[in-house]
Amino acid sequence: MPEWLRVADEVRAAVAAGRPVVALESTLIAHGLPWPVNLETARESEAEVRAGGAVPATIAVLDGVPTVGLSGAQLERLAQAADVCKAGRRDLAAAVALKQTAATTVSATMALAHAAGVRVFATGGLGGAHRGDEAFDISADLTELSRTAVLVVCAGAKSILHLPRTLEILETLGVPVVGYRTDAFPTFYVRDHGPPLPVSARVDSAEQAAALFTAHVRMGGAGVVLCQPCRVGVAVPAAEFAAWLAEAEFAAEAAGVTGARVTPFLLARIAELSGGQTLAANRALIVANARLAAEVAAELRA
Repeated sequence: MPEWLRVADEVRAAVAAGRPVVALESTLIAHGLPWPVNLETARESEAEVRAGGAVPATIAVLDGVPTVGLSGAQLERLAQAADVCKAGRRDLAAAVALKQTAATTVSATMALAHAAGVRVFATGGLGGAHRGDEAFDISADLTELSRTAVLVVCAGAKSILHLPRTLEILETLGVPVVGYRTDAFPTFYVRDHGPPLPVSARVDSAEQAAALFTAHVRMGGAGVVLCQPCRVGVAVPAAEFAAWLAEAEFAAEAAGVTGARVTPFLLARIAELSGGQTLAANRALIVANARLAAEVAAELRA
């Protein structure tokens, strides 16, 4: 492991011994969920990883030090701090050089997980291509998947995005989008979000998912997306979501929200408009993805 990377003793020992480890991102803690739901969800996700037979490794940059495997105190600090930066892959060097504390997005978490030898990562929803006319408003998550060999377990891409365009970009980049017990690309916490979008392959077990990822990497591939739908009973109806999204987008435009602030702004506003429905769904899918990631990681190490 590189000397610039701080790796928790438990994570380091597990990687060295070939035991399963699951990376978890920190942006959802610092920027994606409100207090105290953010800390509760982080703890629940780590507990589900352990229940699935793996070691959890939540990732962030703490005072300029990229850290794989946060302690309980560090999780709580991140959940309550008001001055945490949001770091994608391009921002890691700045966070290190300027000794910042930064929560890592999917792209940055993938990069740090890979540096630590961790091959499986669980998150909520991917970034992707945004709606609107700006052709290059595309998340770095997609390019990171094309170059970093990490299996990302998620609930598809966030419902506020242009999902068909996101899938087209992943195809162009050579990234398999694999449905877990589904033939359709999940749409984060929304149910029946327009016509179904097909995944590139389907698996029905953690063993199959691990075998597909192993084959992809063996043949020179990099990242793989493994997506499972938000469970029925928790997922949000599409019509209601569309109304909330339209109102949230109007509010974002009126407030002059741009760039990296758009996604957290929209998700927070939609959570308010939904009376917490989207927040509950988001929490449920994050925890479910953590458990699935642990099961796949165990198969990779078997």
